Amino acid sequence: MIKQRIHQAMIDGVELRRRCADELSEPLLAASTLMVECLQRGGKVLACGNGGSAADAQHFAAELVNRFQINRPGLAGIALTHDASVITSIANDFDFADVFARQVEALGRAGDVLLAISTSGNSANVLAAMTAAQQANMPCIAMCGGSGGSMLTHPASSVAICIPHQATPRIQEMHITCLHIICDLVDHAMFCGETP
Repeated sequence: MIKQRIHQAMIDGVELRRRCADELSEPLLAASTLMVECLQRGGKVLACGNGGSAADAQHFAAELVNRFQINRPGLAGIALTHDASVITSIANDFDFADVFARQVEALGRAGDVLLAISTSGNSANVLAAMTAAQQANMPCIAMCGGSGGSMLTHPASSVAICIPHQATPRIQEMHITCLHIICDLVDHAMFCGETP
């Protein structure tokens, strides 16, 4: 019984990767192109999400700022999820739904990119960040799962990377895979001459 659960989790992941390989190549290419254009202009990528998606935002920012697979100059990436003083002061003085939007308002500039991550596509604070990005004339990359929730229809969504699955663990596994693919495409476009 336990071994069957392990086997099924692995098989579900493999099948989802196969499906995403067919369905997500265009959105991944579009997302990496947006980021490359932003970074080449001297802009930055702001990333946000809750829980596991917060960890993904920080993971992605670390790979931009430090390195992914090749040694190259640092790229401007900021996770809006890691400053406890900023987050708790906004949540206390305003509302938890504003914790990312206020940071986008403060740090985002026209032409920067917002990477908005929510497995459900319905996280209120992520949607508010997308609205703030829209007001700042920043394109948004919406990473979600299942039916995509409100992120898919949000007017700020320039590119949607929606994982076609209902289970949060499978969606999160594919989100980090997609973020690694985007890192690779960005590095190769900017430093290896391989335009996305």
